[in-house]
Amino acid sequence: MCLGLYILGRGRQTILGYHNEVFSHPTGGHINKTDKLSFSNQEPRRQEQVMEVFKSLIFLLSFQLLHVAKSSMVWLNENGYEDLVVAINPQVPEDANIILNTMNMIKNASNYLFEMTKHRFFFKSVKIIIPKTWKKNTNYSRLKTESYDKADVIIADPYMTHVDDPYTLHYRGCKEKGQYIHFTPNFLLNDSLTNVYGEKGRVFVHEWAHFWWGVFDEYSSDMPFYVSRNSEEASVEATSCPAGVTGIPVFQDCSGDKCEPRICRYDGQLYEKGCIFIPDIQQNTSFSVMYLQLPSVVEFCDKNTHNSEAPNMQNKICNHKSTWEVIMESDDFRNSAVINASAPPSETTFTLLQTQTRAVALVLDVSGSMSMLIAEKMTTTCGSEIVLLTDGEDPRIATCLDLVKQSAATIHTIALGPLASKELERFSKLTGGLNLYAVDGAVPSKLIETFSAITSRSGDICEQSIQLESKDLVVQHSGWMNTTVPVDKTVGNDTFFHIAWSLSQPFFFLRDPKGKEYGSSDFTTSNSNPNTARLSISGTAEVGDWQFCIKNVHTATQTISVTATSRPAYSDVPPVRIAAHMNRANKAFNPVVVYAEVSQGFLPVLGATVIATIEKDGAGAVTLELLDNGTGADTMKDDGIYSRYFTSLQGTGRYRLKVNAHGRNTTTRLSLKQNRALYIPGYRVNGKIYMNAPRPKFADKEIQVKLGSFSRISTSSLVVNTAGDSAPIYPPCEVTDLHARIENKTIVLSWTAPGGDFDNGKADHYIIKSSKNLLDLRNHFDRATSLNSSNLIPKEAGREESFKIKPENFIIENNTIIYFAIRAVDDTNLISEVSNIAQATWFIPPKAPVPLDDDGNNDGANSTVIVAIVGLCVVVVCTIVSSSLCVLQKQKRRLDIEKMQKHV
Repeated sequence: MCLGLYILGRGRQTILGYHNEVFSHPTGGHINKTDKLSFSNQEPRRQEQVMEVFKSLIFLLSFQLLHVAKSSMVWLNENGYEDLVVAINPQVPEDANIILNTMNMIKNASNYLFEMTKHRFFFKSVKIIIPKTWKKNTNYSRLKTESYDKADVIIADPYMTHVDDPYTLHYRGCKEKGQYIHFTPNFLLNDSLTNVYGEKGRVFVHEWAHFWWGVFDEYSSDMPFYVSRNSEEASVEATSCPAGVTGIPVFQDCSGDKCEPRICRYDGQLYEKGCIFIPDIQQNTSFSVMYLQLPSVVEFCDKNTHNSEAPNMQNKICNHKSTWEVIMESDDFRNSAVINASAPPSETTFTLLQTQTRAVALVLDVSGSMSMLIAEKMTTTCGSEIVLLTDGEDPRIATCLDLVKQSAATIHTIALGPLASKELERFSKLTGGLNLYAVDGAVPSKLIETFSAITSRSGDICEQSIQLESKDLVVQHSGWMNTTVPVDKTVGNDTFFHIAWSLSQPFFFLRDPKGKEYGSSDFTTSNSNPNTARLSISGTAEVGDWQFCIKNVHTATQTISVTATSRPAYSDVPPVRIAAHMNRANKAFNPVVVYAEVSQGFLPVLGATVIATIEKDGAGAVTLELLDNGTGADTMKDDGIYSRYFTSLQGTGRYRLKVNAHGRNTTTRLSLKQNRALYIPGYRVNGKIYMNAPRPKFADKEIQVKLGSFSRISTSSLVVNTAGDSAPIYPPCEVTDLHARIENKTIVLSWTAPGGDFDNGKADHYIIKSSKNLLDLRNHFDRATSLNSSNLIPKEAGREESFKIKPENFIIENNTIIYFAIRAVDDTNLISEVSNIAQATWFIPPKAPVPLDDDGNNDGANSTVIVAIVGLCVVVVCTIVSSSLCVLQKQKRRLDIEKMQKHV
């Protein structure tokens, strides 16, 4: 798609907007014929600076770069959720049944949600975005502020071949909202998948609870069984909610395509690896929707039914609270009441929208009078986007907020420097746009990076350009700046290299992976923008490292910057991309968390080196390495989400984030998403087992693929109010990966060290407690039994800690289960939250159960006990009979024995 832009000059504002007549721009983009550009009454330096970056902005908008941050527009209206947005990916082939089945799924989900939330919530209105690749239809309305990138539900091809797991991308904490829900077209069209995932409406409620209320799965693929103390003696139970779900542990013995089920064998304290739990269709209690989606699912687990022992993500992330307790703490619950009716008060309504050609207007305001401009232009902007760049205050900005809200336009705001209006972000918040911030600099690289966050919002990968590199450096006279830009196999089309300097043109050349060199004469410069040069690579750029060699030949020190962008090499191979953002966590001290999602399509990319740089005017830049290790700020390990707490706040103001992700030859992709609906292996009905088709298995090349070397850049911004200019003081972060095991009757604890300030630095000491009751330890940590850890000196954040507990501290015998938790203390006596609770178990399992019979029946442990009792009785009877035979005559012994044996 070509993006048409035109320029309107009006006093001290400059507007670029959509127009029909297009001509080529020397940079390789497209702009329109323009009206006269006016910069009257501007300060000379500001006028020169605006002109300097002006063409770069046109180039970037026409090229449409990178990723837009996610922000849902759903709101609760009289117990009904309004404006839920479902978007179909442009690469999905047209099929009207996708729309029809989606509508039916959400209609059914509305009824289930109403029942499961005890007559409180339902879905009131839904918008479905049809891609522009589908045929036009008079029933489709025009998009306003809705877009694919902001959709709550995405319908797209699976992230792995033959994998149709519905899932929710959620990488924040308990009670915090997710990014989006993902369904595949096959899940919506193939009714046979109901057998393995459950009824579609129930599955939707499962995913909605992930997405909207921040609750987590109550099953566990990693630990499908655990040792439980719900009864007087320890026993192996299925990881479920509620506890005591009936069923049978089964192992599939497979030879080729043929599989024979058998009862699982014990391997240590638990069942062998590969053992799966087959639930009974008929249960004495109802399942939780966050466990399974069977017909008996009618509720969420509450305080009374919650299985606090189960080793699932809900217990780990939500501190062993039930899903219903978490939902009850939400704003929705507090601001609503029970509806006295047996069904939702209204059916779900649907609006069909179709993506259209994108129209973007760029407004450059350096006068502080943007309100007048916005008021004039808001009458003709339905469905379009406005990028508003300003560096000044405007006390009248609040007067046009209502008009902006009614305009049906999306406004992205860019604050340039520290003096931009404090209310600027209200425009983007009202319209669902981006709020961005650019630090003033000697070269335009930071402003170019900021504009790179504004992208095509249709979901079409062919329209997305990727920023490969952006680097600026202060270079001494005769000094060199050498930069390597890797071009990986997922990109290479429309590749541009851009160099800028603050004083005079340096000597430079670019060398491709095959040794071909491009000198300064091969780059394009412009008289109107003499401090920049750019090179367009024809065709598809060579895969490999491109070397930029630059020498400052000016007599003085100057700033030099290099940027590189490219597009996907193939229409059917998604590129590696990165999406970065910051937000304040919904927890004590409200710390700022930096996130970066590194992915290829919907697949998480592991093993990348991810570096975040946070800047604020008047303060030094802070650099952090983001981690995907499941500790500290990172919720889940190996999900492609790299995270870290940012603890170096420098008072109230705007903060700018830049994240650079580098991958080398060891970088791999992961196969399965987390927060997904459970693939149900089978059912047991009246004692007979019915197995579903096994989950598809993948070759190693599908599960882990070397992506080679790559580099990606993403930017974001955050406005922080610290309620004062003093830097906040933070405690250590909570330990989230505490583990306990028993080795030779010695208990060993292990965990990842937290920092002194959340996950930075190191703690001063630890407080370790134990209890035989999990909830007592959670609720009354201070009263629990203390362990002497005075000799344990905390390590730097991120390093592995271990602690051995001597045998004399505990009596370890069969059926022993002890719970442990830990808190870290910093040098100012600030204390972390209580860690996850670890369980140390000494359990000798019973003898192996008998095999399944021909019908797949087995009564489990009860059958084993019955067989053992019957066998014992037979032995006793035979002993009595044998003793009696001793008093009989020898000549009659054989006959009498035979008679007794026949009798028995």
